[in-house]
Amino acid sequence: MYIINQHSKKPLHLQLYEALKKDIMKNYAVGEKLPSIRKIASLYNLSKNTVETAYGQLYAEGYIESYPKRGYFVSDIYFDSFQTKQNLKTTPQTKEITYKYDFFPAKLSKDSFPLKTWKRLFTKAIDDTLDFGSYPDGQGELGLREEIAKYLIASRGVVCEASQIIICGGFSDAMGLLAKLVKHKYNHFAIENPGYHIARKIFASYGYHIDKIGINTKGLDIQALQQSKANIVYITPSHQYPTGVTMPISNRVKLLHHINQKDGLIIEDDYDSELAYTNRPIPSLQGLDKYDRVVYLGTFAKSLSPALRIAYMVLPQHLMPLYQESYDAHFPRVSLTTQKTLELFISHGYWDKHVRKIRTLNKKKHDLMRNLLQKKLANTMTILAQGGGLAILIYPTVPFDWEKFKKSAQDAKIKLYFAKERCGGDFEAIRMGFGGFSEQEIHQAIDAFSVVWYGAIVMKS
Repeated sequence: MYIINQHSKKPLHLQLYEALKKDIMKNYAVGEKLPSIRKIASLYNLSKNTVETAYGQLYAEGYIESYPKRGYFVSDIYFDSFQTKQNLKTTPQTKEITYKYDFFPAKLSKDSFPLKTWKRLFTKAIDDTLDFGSYPDGQGELGLREEIAKYLIASRGVVCEASQIIICGGFSDAMGLLAKLVKHKYNHFAIENPGYHIARKIFASYGYHIDKIGINTKGLDIQALQQSKANIVYITPSHQYPTGVTMPISNRVKLLHHINQKDGLIIEDDYDSELAYTNRPIPSLQGLDKYDRVVYLGTFAKSLSPALRIAYMVLPQHLMPLYQESYDAHFPRVSLTTQKTLELFISHGYWDKHVRKIRTLNKKKHDLMRNLLQKKLANTMTILAQGGGLAILIYPTVPFDWEKFKKSAQDAKIKLYFAKERCGGDFEAIRMGFGGFSEQEIHQAIDAFSVVWYGAIVMKS
């Protein structure tokens, strides 16, 4: 017997359909006949139309077959395949550790996002001029691309037009698109060592041969690059990740000349140029490029929000036809509403205002953490990188028990991040992220951190 509730909000034909389907899958054999429509209608006090609708849905989905003047029969389906959910073993969930202090090196504090302004502009952007019945521009909304182009020309010295900009769903999306786009021409990918592991992993996943090129006091080792087979190179010249080294103009010119001779390509990742605290941001490498060899990458993750997943890529003119002929040119990578809201955010002057605010806010946090580290840890540590971004890199100057340090931090619910495990090479540092903390939390976090730090120092006997 099936339970059919005449007073339920669920339609009667749907209740009957679900009951019959469950019964067929559990109890019926292939080829077995179902009760007639007249019998079901009489048994459950339902109309003939209600029963016919339920049977019709089962027939449409292939559970039953209909034979004229004979009735309905169970289809020849292997029903065991529908029972898999009952047999699945539940994987025990690992309980996540709740950390008291998380020094994540690429996080902004929750209250730094201009939520009220964003909500107001979002409402303004959603009007009847937007066409939700068609696909938006796959390259990104023209208005947003024009605003980004104006910003890059004025603030970063990038030479570009809106027609060269592609709006992407974050850094990894941009890199994946580029790796796919140029694979027919380039096969040896060079990356700084240490360098950003995500960039390396993306190009490796597309089958590129990876050349790791060392870093010196002037950034990427140009001579080592020249000795490699690399014809496409990824660099962070304005604030090398993770060492913080800046590539001087002399090396930038050498790099451009070398890549032009190789008929190659440079990927310039300008990931945190808005967050320079001691000097004016270094103009882009792309602005020096007279050979049309530089792909410029930028993001809104470090200064506005990593949650929005908005990045952009400026392609050299000679790569635009290749992109426009690709499948990827047809479909947008960021939602229409997010793009239109960001367009208004920039065009109405809120972006420039926000950048000034976020730079001032994070400079205060940067300086506070640096001063506290110098005060609390004194001559037991040295600062390897500071002055920009969302983290300060430190390293011990005394004998140090790294395993004890990591275990003690875990026990104290302090989440730490290390350069070598993310960036490769021999460079090691503790990446002390400050962006996600309030100023008061920085005091508390460094107090707790210093206890763990001194506990790991190896005392001379």
